[in-house]
Amino acid sequence: MTAFVPAVRCGDGGTAVVRHERGSAVPGDLTDFAEFVEASLPGLLRYGHALTGNPHDAADLVQTVLEKIGSRWSHVQRKTGDPLAYVRRSMANAHISRWRRLRRENLVADIPESNPLVHADPFEHEPLWQALRALPPRQRAVIVLRYYEGLSEAEIAESLGVSPGTVKSQASKAMANLRARLGRPEGTGGREAV
Repeated sequence: MTAFVPAVRCGDGGTAVVRHERGSAVPGDLTDFAEFVEASLPGLLRYGHALTGNPHDAADLVQTVLEKIGSRWSHVQRKTGDPLAYVRRSMANAHISRWRRLRRENLVADIPESNPLVHADPFEHEPLWQALRALPPRQRAVIVLRYYEGLSEAEIAESLGVSPGTVKSQASKAMANLRARLGRPEGTGGREAV
C-alpha cells in the first residue's frame, strides 16, 4: 500500500506528489524526505528541464526518481554522503535509459488522428537552447551541472558516477560542439563562450 507525502509546489505552478511505501521507513524518515524534496525540488526541476528539453518531461523524470528514492530514503541517507548528488545521478541515468528505449523505432498499425494542443516552449527558438538539446545526454548533463548549477568537476564526477577525467573530456567535447553549432571561434574559452 502506498502513502503520500504532502504535495510540494513546483516552480511552474504545478505540484509534485512523492509516494512512499508504508512500513518501509519510520515516520521521521518521511519528514526528512519531505523536507529534502521541498528544499531541492526547484533545482531538480531545472536540472530535469535541461536534461529532457521541456518542463513536462522534467517533472515526470523528477517524480519518477523521487518515487523510487523515497521508498528507500533511509538507505540512501545512510549509504550516500550526498543524497542530492545521488538523486542527480539517478535522474541522469533514468533519462539516458528512457532516451535509449524511446529512440528505437516503433511501428504501429494505425496512424494517430491528430496531435493534441501543445504549448510552445519559450526557449524553443533560442540558438543556445537548441544547440544544448542537440548534445548527447552525458555531454548535456556535464554542461548543465557545470555552467547552470555551478558544480565543480569533482562534484559533477560524483553526481554522474564517472571519473573527473571523463567529466573534463565530455565538457571539452560539448563545448566544441556548442561552439561549432553557434559559429563561435575555437579560441574563445571559459564561461563566456557559451
